[in-house]
Amino acid sequence: MGIDEAGEWLREQLPRLAEQHAVPGVAVAIDAGGQVVEAAAGVLSTATGVEATTDSVFQIGSITKALTATLVMGLVHEGLVELDAPASTYLPGFRKATVRQLLCHTAGFEGDVFTDTGKGDDCLERYVDLLADVPQIFEPGAMFSYNNAGYSVLGRIVEVIRGEPFDRCMRDHLFTPLGMTHAANDPYEAILHRAAVGHLGGRPAPVWAMARSNAPAGSMLAMTPRDLLAFARTHLTDDRLTAMREPQVALPDIGWGTAWGLGWELYDLPGGPVFGHDGNTIGQSAALRVDPRRDVSVAIFTNGGDRKPLMKEILGRAVETPAEPVPEPAARPDAGRCTGVYLSSTSRTTVSEDAQGRLWLEYVPLGFAVQAGDQPYRTELLGWRGDSLLPAEPGRGPVAFLGDDGEGRARYLHTGRADARVPGRNS
Repeated sequence: MGIDEAGEWLREQLPRLAEQHAVPGVAVAIDAGGQVVEAAAGVLSTATGVEATTDSVFQIGSITKALTATLVMGLVHEGLVELDAPASTYLPGFRKATVRQLLCHTAGFEGDVFTDTGKGDDCLERYVDLLADVPQIFEPGAMFSYNNAGYSVLGRIVEVIRGEPFDRCMRDHLFTPLGMTHAANDPYEAILHRAAVGHLGGRPAPVWAMARSNAPAGSMLAMTPRDLLAFARTHLTDDRLTAMREPQVALPDIGWGTAWGLGWELYDLPGGPVFGHDGNTIGQSAALRVDPRRDVSVAIFTNGGDRKPLMKEILGRAVETPAEPVPEPAARPDAGRCTGVYLSSTSRTTVSEDAQGRLWLEYVPLGFAVQAGDQPYRTELLGWRGDSLLPAEPGRGPVAFLGDDGEGRARYLHTGRADARVPGRNS
């Protein structure tokens, strides 16, 4: 599909897709060789009925991590940070983990820590101090486990070395030089633009953003799809940034990418490599994919509803995407290895076997996951690839059972995060 044809398709089909999937508002931009087309549909809030436009700002959630990583790599290029230096080199007293391990989510400590340490410029400093008390799930470097807290640590490193608050570093070193004119670090900046509001259960969310202490991980940053593609383009044109796309750690077989780089999720696809990131905040979601071989990038922002099939259809028209996983009837799950209770700060998951030998997963959100709108669910687990099983409920991604607890049972249930088995006779 040519870029002009893609633009025409977006303008014609986006309203239909939004209505079909009950998405209140959506904005999309596609960049092919530096030529950008964009479209928007729906409303920014069902409470106000304000129309979503291409210059509306949506929260990008965890895609922020790619921008934070780029700020860190700027320090590396200037000789101010070493990737394999302990984080404590720059933050004295911080726990065992290197800068590289923080960038590629292998630091191993509990990563879903959303403590609000206030709105002041000292919020990151106070937040990082609190991480001394969070549990270490595995030894640094041992495996991948998505870690929001680690990116707040990276944000603190940026502001310590730059001598400026993190949001000012973001503006001075990315927004301004890249011409990102509709990028907002926080609600105070977002209100200067047409700002989308997240929706939960079809209604506007009760709050607009998460805590400032998680800003480097993706709690507040908002922008237009066009601005995000301006950021993506610099990763296609600046040779100093190509190292960020080199694989650092292989991902478990959970339906995500193939590996993680220094801030990017990496996809090894038949047509060539693709990189990107996804993001979710309270009722808002975003996706970014970049195909360097074809010089094509796509950014999709939504503010609620059943956004996954909408995003899937648009992404599939712009870039190559992984095939959808389907159950393998011949693959039989090892119930003895999988059954048990797995716990993190944001969920309690129980895997059990019924009288017919079928495996069931029951998920209960805890803490911040409840505030973010996660709902409990129960689904059968079907055979897929070895220790990776596929939930029967549509829309749920594969889960993997990794490691060994010393008794032949999996030590971790991996869904992107490594949730540790709860010890005990019935676990």
